Amino acid sequence: MSDWMTPQEAKETRKTDIGPPKYDQFLPPVIKKNYGDWKYHEVLDGGTMVHHANGGDKVFTVRVASPRLLSTATIGDMLDIADAHCDGFIRWTTRNNVEFMVDDEGKVDGLKAALKDKGFLMGGIGSGISNVVHTQGWVHCHSACTDASGLTKAMMDVFNDYFTGDKSLPNKVRLAVACCVNMCGAVHCSDIAVVAVHRKVPTIDHEKVKNMCEIPTTIGSCPTRAISPDPSKKSVKIKAEKCMYCGNCFTVCPPIDIHDPENDGVAIMVGGKVGSLRGGPMFSKLAIPYIPNEPPRWPSTVDAIKNILEVYAAGAKKHERVGEWIERVGWERFFSLTGIEFTHQHIDDFTFMRDTLRTSAAFKY
Repeated sequence: MSDWMTPQEAKETRKTDIGPPKYDQFLPPVIKKNYGDWKYHEVLDGGTMVHHANGGDKVFTVRVASPRLLSTATIGDMLDIADAHCDGFIRWTTRNNVEFMVDDEGKVDGLKAALKDKGFLMGGIGSGISNVVHTQGWVHCHSACTDASGLTKAMMDVFNDYFTGDKSLPNKVRLAVACCVNMCGAVHCSDIAVVAVHRKVPTIDHEKVKNMCEIPTTIGSCPTRAISPDPSKKSVKIKAEKCMYCGNCFTVCPPIDIHDPENDGVAIMVGGKVGSLRGGPMFSKLAIPYIPNEPPRWPSTVDAIKNILEVYAAGAKKHERVGEWIERVGWERFFSLTGIEFTHQHIDDFTFMRDTLRTSAAFKY
C-alpha cells in the first residue's frame, strides 16, 4: 500500500487534457505573490501602466496591438521578447491586446525598444481606444457577411492616434466587429460596434438538400421556425416573413445559401459596456441599420464610426462611457447631434419587446 499515492498526491500530480489548466501557473511571480492585494494603478502613457501593491511591489505593463489572426512567426517574435525581457511571461486580453509585464522599472525601456524594433504598436491603455475585438470574417467563417479583419484594419488606420494616446477621449472606448449576427465578437457589450448583416431570405438548391442535409436538423436549426418540410421536393421551404437572415440553416445545410454579395453589409451599434463603474453593464443598441460593404477600405462605415466618436468626444463629460453619455442627453438628442436618420428599423418589434420599451412620457430633444 505504501506505493500508492494518496488522493491529494494524485490530485497534485495528475495531468489531464480535460478542462483548462489552473490559471495561477501562468501568473508572473510578483502577481502571484500580491494576488488580490493591489492598492492602485497609474497610466504612465498610452501604452504603459504600473500597478502598486500594498506591500510595495510594482508591476509595469506594456500593451501592444495585435491583428488577432496571427502567424506563428509573429507569435514567435512576441514570445522571444517575453523570454528576453519578461522572464517568459506574456498575456492576451479578451480584446486581443498583448501585454508584457516586468517588475522593475529599469526593464521597461529595454522592453519598449525591443517591441518597437519588431514593429509592434504600443497603446490601448487609458482614455482611448484599445485593440478591436473582431470575428473571423471572410478569411475563415462560412457565414460571414463582411471581412472583419479588413474592416478592423481600415478603422484602426484612422483611429490610430486614439490607440497610441496622442489623442484622448472622455473615457475608454471599446470597439468590436462581428462578421454576422451570430456575433462571436463582443458587439453586444462594446461602446461602438459593427455587426454584419444578411438582408435576404436564403436560396434553396432542392436537389442538393435531399442528398446532403438532414431535414429534421435543418428545420430545428431555425430560431424563428421559418423552415418547414416540402415533401413534394423532398426538401424544405422557408416562410419569408418569419426569416431573420441569421444564416443558422446554412451552417447545418450548405445548399441553403444565405450569401448575397450585392446586399450584404453592416449595421452599427452603440452604448454597450461590461464594467459596473457608475452603473451596471449595458447592452448596445442600434444606431445605423445598414451600410453596404465597400472593400477594401469601407469608407462609409469608417466615416460613420468617426462621426459618432467625435460627437461623443465633444459632448461627453469626463469619465462618461458612450452609453452613459447617450442616456444622459437622450436618444433623440443622440440622433440629432450625430445626424443619423431614425428609421423603422430602430423600433423593437421582437416578441418580448415590451421589456425594452420606454414607458415614460419624458422626451429629450
